[in-house]
Amino acid sequence: MSLRRRGTAAVGLAVAAALSLSACGSDDGGSGADKADGDKKAAVATGGKDFGDAAKKTAGYGTDAPAGTFPRTVTHAMGKTELKAAPKRVVVLDVGEFDNVVSLGVKPVGYAPSEGDAAIPSYLKKDAGDPKNVGTINNLNLEAIAGLKPDLILGSQLRAADKYDELSKIAPTVFSIRPGFTWKENYLLNAAALDKTAKAKSALGAYEANAKKLGEDIGPKKPVISMVRYLPDKIRLYAKASFIGTILDDAGLPRPENQQIDELAAEISPEKIDEADADWIFTGVYGDVQATKRDTTQANPLWKNLKAVKEGRAKNVSDETWYLGLGVTAANLVLDDLRADLVK
Repeated sequence: MSLRRRGTAAVGLAVAAALSLSACGSDDGGSGADKADGDKKAAVATGGKDFGDAAKKTAGYGTDAPAGTFPRTVTHAMGKTELKAAPKRVVVLDVGEFDNVVSLGVKPVGYAPSEGDAAIPSYLKKDAGDPKNVGTINNLNLEAIAGLKPDLILGSQLRAADKYDELSKIAPTVFSIRPGFTWKENYLLNAAALDKTAKAKSALGAYEANAKKLGEDIGPKKPVISMVRYLPDKIRLYAKASFIGTILDDAGLPRPENQQIDELAAEISPEKIDEADADWIFTGVYGDVQATKRDTTQANPLWKNLKAVKEGRAKNVSDETWYLGLGVTAANLVLDDLRADLVK
């Protein structure tokens, strides 16, 4: 969806919390992988209703304060937050917010990584400064956050709705609805809090031009793209309501029918890996590959007989950008990867 159609965050409406605390505070077991890519249950498992509604609800998020003006009030998924001065010490509670602030030229003082990997994402490391670990996205360390004396905390309702009141006592806190397919709206929301809206709009415009140009350069006969991700206890075919789903859509790249659904992903067993077939298959792995069924699945004759595999068009991709990035910097890196493979 284009930036123009999505609109910007222009306030004037008092927007109620988009999802109930109980719904967003739960998930299907709380695995780090579910939390890290947008959570299957809270993201669209109900006939795609959240897929359509979540983007619409962000239309009133942001601020109507002119550039450079503080105090400013930011409307977001949990209500309204006043920022008395331009933030200088920002804590981010997920990789999406991390990507957002770094792309806007801000070095966060604290961050919450995904489960099992405390490292700063390699693609952000050069510009990220030296942020301190404040727990993980599933297990925030409120004492560590308070110790950093932040003047802004950025996160999402899906991740930490149950911690919002406590976080707000530490510093002004601004929450998006959820990470994932609303990443563009989340970027504009974070930018509104940081007084960097013009820069965010410019970056999104450049990304969308990049995606459109990729589609044009591939040509009229575009390959069908299948997205497979191996997690410790499941195999997923990523669909429209995911970060990678929005990028492929922006580039006009078609998907297999079973990945056209308005959900985060469809889950399959290793015995159904033939359902992943397409012209190209791009595979991600969350965490330790040995903890997943990737190797055994790809040793299966069903995998070896797939069209993409036999033609040498099945490849592994960076999980931290294609699936965990959730921001404009990661999105552009994904476009670069796609261009390297699909434009000849």
